[in-house]
Amino acid sequence: MKRRLPWWMGGILMSLLLLFTFSVFGANRPIGASTYVPYYAGILFNMDPQKYPYLQEIKNPGAWEGVMLLGALVGGFFTSIFITKSFRFSVMPTAWKEYKNSSVLSRLIWSFVSGFFLILGARIAGGCTSGHFLSGMSQGAFSSMIFGGVVLITLLVTGKIFYRRK
Repeated sequence: MKRRLPWWMGGILMSLLLLFTFSVFGANRPIGASTYVPYYAGILFNMDPQKYPYLQEIKNPGAWEGVMLLGALVGGFFTSIFITKSFRFSVMPTAWKEYKNSSVLSRLIWSFVSGFFLILGARIAGGCTSGHFLSGMSQGAFSSMIFGGVVLITLLVTGKIFYRRK
């Protein structure tokens, strides 16, 4: 039997995480996830920060974000295995089979395309999806509110169109 945590506990835990992250004891900056990609690319490919000025801007912020994302992944596995006991590995969600088709390739292509448009919209709005939703909205950032509204409207429209019965 799956154990579920109450919705309000998630809100309290997220608030505590944001308070810690914004504090001088944490990262002393907002939560975001996309900065780790150019940060680690700079390290991996030995890129010169003088040639790529953005690498100078993200020197300190990018250092902890990869660790945060790894922690979120490990924490998600830990929670789903030991607390909610709901862990399962699936490339094909049951809702996809029921409403769309049973093609794994179709599922992967649609996931890639939709993820691409999501991150493109987030970067156009000046951040990343987690940065907008977690940090930006908690700070009342106008661009994050617009991004969140567009994502919500798109979610509703796409859900109505995409998940019609076969």
